[in-house]
Amino acid sequence: MPSCNPGHFDRLNRRGFLSLGVLAGAGLTLPQLLRSTAYGDLKDYKSFESTAKSIIHIFLPGGIAHQESFDPKPYAPIEYRGEMGQIATKISGEVFGDTLAKTAQVADKLTIIRSMTHGEAAHERGTHNMFTGYRPSPALIYPCIGSVVSHEYGPRNNLPPYVCIPNMPTEFAGSGYLSSAFAPFSLGSDPADGGFKVRDLDLPGGVDESRFATRRSALEAVNAHFQKKEKSDDLTAMDTFYDRAYSLISSPAAREAFDIEKEPAQIRDEYGRNTAGARMLLARRLVQAGVRLVNLTYGGWDMHTGIVAGFRNQMPAFDQAFSTLINDLDRTGLLKETLVMVSSEFGRTPKINAQAGRDHYPKVFSVALAGGGIKGGYIYGSSNSTASEPEDNPVGPEDLFTTVYHCMGIVADKELMAPGDRPIEIVDGGKVIKELLA
Repeated sequence: MPSCNPGHFDRLNRRGFLSLGVLAGAGLTLPQLLRSTAYGDLKDYKSFESTAKSIIHIFLPGGIAHQESFDPKPYAPIEYRGEMGQIATKISGEVFGDTLAKTAQVADKLTIIRSMTHGEAAHERGTHNMFTGYRPSPALIYPCIGSVVSHEYGPRNNLPPYVCIPNMPTEFAGSGYLSSAFAPFSLGSDPADGGFKVRDLDLPGGVDESRFATRRSALEAVNAHFQKKEKSDDLTAMDTFYDRAYSLISSPAAREAFDIEKEPAQIRDEYGRNTAGARMLLARRLVQAGVRLVNLTYGGWDMHTGIVAGFRNQMPAFDQAFSTLINDLDRTGLLKETLVMVSSEFGRTPKINAQAGRDHYPKVFSVALAGGGIKGGYIYGSSNSTASEPEDNPVGPEDLFTTVYHCMGIVADKELMAPGDRPIEIVDGGKVIKELLA
């Protein structure tokens, strides 16, 4: 029997119950009646009180090596261990890679999942898994977590609900089968660049506030005319984009949220005046102002060659920025309501290859979580002695996303409507990993 929404009972009025008696006399049982209605109604659940009000998703594209970052194997043979060292963390008995020295000092605020696993070794397919919680399908494009959060909660404080820094990193970070109205707002430029300015955030030259208001009124009249003539996703989406753009432009507080220059010099120095620092600092400003989900990318971790040099080049800036982000959120009280997730599309092969690198490996890898109702100072799951497969508590993308949605007050079993009036669960088959919850 298909899953049945308890809300069906709420919708059965007195006349409906009287009808049940008639239907039973005709040989139709209550389960049969509910089965007949289950296909016509979406499984729907009201959002519940959440521990996380916002999410910062830090995506490390390319597939970061778990062995050199969050899951070193100091006692494995050198061909598995690699040449990099390890450093003790604030979690008793646990170590990180030695380029994460500052992150090791905030490990008491982190949960590390060391048993992430899926079966997709291609970048595109692995990325799809880690943005949507679904394996790719030729029949349907699934929405990413940012678009689902946007769909469920909408904007707050005149700010877009879902923002990408600096741009949407992949098509799988988009709205999928949902309306394009739930696509991310992309900055269009990098906050680390000199003269950083968010695309389309200011009034055009020669247009004052009065002309701006007149243009908005005229556009609303035109939109209303066309909406009566034709209903389409494009029109609705454009109307939504215009509304949000007007809200941004007309709200000084909303515009200021994107202005990284408003931060004190000391704070900017703490994060680091580089790509990682600027992006993570701006992410903090945006969630503090009301953005519900910020996605940012940093670096390139597809290290088939020279993995030691690659880590020593890219990880120090991440280490400084990420540890500062965690401390900054904590000291401002935002960590309790902001879930931070560091992920990548997969891990890297257990053995160092002939080019002193590691290749694609989805069988086991790591994800870091913090805040927003997640435990601190905790390791969940493990890989085996050579980091080649999960030793215990394997976690699939569906479990990770179901847990993150739970922290946001969203039931992942809820169905959203895809084209063709096809109900699709936000996540299919995942479970809330209760051990991760504070």
